[in-house]
Amino acid sequence: MKLLRRWLCIGLFAGLSFGLSAQTNTYFLHTIARGESLTSIAATYNVSVSDIIRLNPGSDKLIKAGEQLRIPQSASQSATRYHTIQPGETLYRLMQQYGVTVKAICDANPGLSASNFRSGQVIIIPPSDASAPPAQPQPESKPVQVPRQQEVQDIHKVKRRETIYSICREYGITEEELIAANPELRSASLKKGTYLRIPYHKESPVTPVAPTTIPTDNELFASVRPDTQSKSRLRVAVMLPFMLDGSGQGEQARMVEYYQGFLMAINELKQKGTSFDIYTYDTRDDASTIRSILAKNEMKQMDLIIGPGHSTYIPAISDFSKENKIRLVVPFTSKCDEVFTNPYLYQVNTPQSYLYSEVYEHFLRKFRGQNIIFVNAADGGTDKRDFIAGFKQELKNQGVSYKEILANSKESIESALSAGTENILIPTSGSNIALIKLLPYLKALKLSWEADGTPDKYSLHLFGYPEWQTYTADHLNDFYTFDTYFYTSFYANNLSVDVVNFQQEFRRWYHKEILNTYPKYAILGYETANFLLQGLSRYGNNLEDNLDKICVTPIQTSFRFERVNNWGGFINKKVFFIHFTKDHELIKMDFDR
Repeated sequence: MKLLRRWLCIGLFAGLSFGLSAQTNTYFLHTIARGESLTSIAATYNVSVSDIIRLNPGSDKLIKAGEQLRIPQSASQSATRYHTIQPGETLYRLMQQYGVTVKAICDANPGLSASNFRSGQVIIIPPSDASAPPAQPQPESKPVQVPRQQEVQDIHKVKRRETIYSICREYGITEEELIAANPELRSASLKKGTYLRIPYHKESPVTPVAPTTIPTDNELFASVRPDTQSKSRLRVAVMLPFMLDGSGQGEQARMVEYYQGFLMAINELKQKGTSFDIYTYDTRDDASTIRSILAKNEMKQMDLIIGPGHSTYIPAISDFSKENKIRLVVPFTSKCDEVFTNPYLYQVNTPQSYLYSEVYEHFLRKFRGQNIIFVNAADGGTDKRDFIAGFKQELKNQGVSYKEILANSKESIESALSAGTENILIPTSGSNIALIKLLPYLKALKLSWEADGTPDKYSLHLFGYPEWQTYTADHLNDFYTFDTYFYTSFYANNLSVDVVNFQQEFRRWYHKEILNTYPKYAILGYETANFLLQGLSRYGNNLEDNLDKICVTPIQTSFRFERVNNWGGFINKKVFFIHFTKDHELIKMDFDR
């Protein structure tokens, strides 16, 4: 069956004229992925948000994963050419159509592979190349209709982290078609290891008999795949604002501590057999200093650059990284448009739209079917306005009901609760003031139920935000009492064995305590270096194909780097929930395991 699907991609060129003319004249189509926003899509294609809205009326109000947007295609000869892969197209066909080699296509699209070359994917078309295969007339042959047994083209085994949306994208079918072929999905959630029937798309073309001399996608991609060669010696540049002139003392302490954690990881990796040349530069938070550092001869020889400290200086370092094909780690900021166009860039701190999308998915996996209540604590906070708006829209999209209340008394809260189910209270602000106003009402409710002899009248849970971990000194007992959850990308439990051991080792190295910050910069520096340098040492230039094979024990930060598009870099999409249980246990919930 897989062989038939392979040949399905070869030989059928009629019927593509509409899609091709649309994308070469004025626009091409982009399929919205989870976590994407108009801003990130605009950055991906170097267009303005207003350009996208002009071609897609109403997109400024709402966009949904799985829907398509028209993206303007510049007619300028110097502009980047984009192509949306059409049903039936093959890599070899695109090589002929645009007069480019497989190496040129793969160089322009480092994230493209045989496994994700499918209908709906957008790729960059590089300039024409005289060494590309010439367009050849296809031999005339009558298409042979392939019988469709029970209208099923394949059987798919669900893998970890897969969703209905991702499976539909893989096979080029709609969610309605997948659910129609697997009615059990209407009432049951998707589980790893189950098998799904994959139907044919209603508009799938007839499968022809193709010439056997045309190379397959697998063969073409294999011909340019980099060899996996480990690196026993790595050159690393650290470019951070250490402020050695004495200015910026607060930031200086954080940057120094990040670097100290980085050095602890280097020491461990050296003991495992990897040698390092470390180049450390004080950027002084100054553009001219950064330019002078990048001009140094040794910089072009680096295997990895870590920095900068501020987003203002990312463009210059990213351009250098991209031009010289050097991997760049941006360790702190969550705002980095360069990740959408630099295939060598790794963004550690998850961008907001992607972070929220992951939180919504994990929340629904955990609390779907429960009584969800958004609580306005009347603190005046609007810091979570975007998060709450997106959350409500996602619940509506998923057909999940919710309630909204203004918490100005214990009665106003109790009126929204439901017996016989879990009640999930979500404050609409992440501020400590919101908790200070809300918690007395919740404690009064608890006392009234105990006085009535029904202490467990309702099952309550609080659900909140990353900054709540900085409020534990004020509310730790309440977090346990109300069975609290919050989402985060960083969390270090000071009572865990791993954190205690790290703190002891840090104290032994530097004769001081780790700063009480969120995140803890020493651990962040240690874990980032340990993960990426271990992977680079083991897999060399094939690192990107083996990111899921790098095994480290997380202390504070976990990594799940995913490429944002076929020509862009990687963002860390790892998010977990912290659960303070009524039994006074603290559980770190990893939804990827």
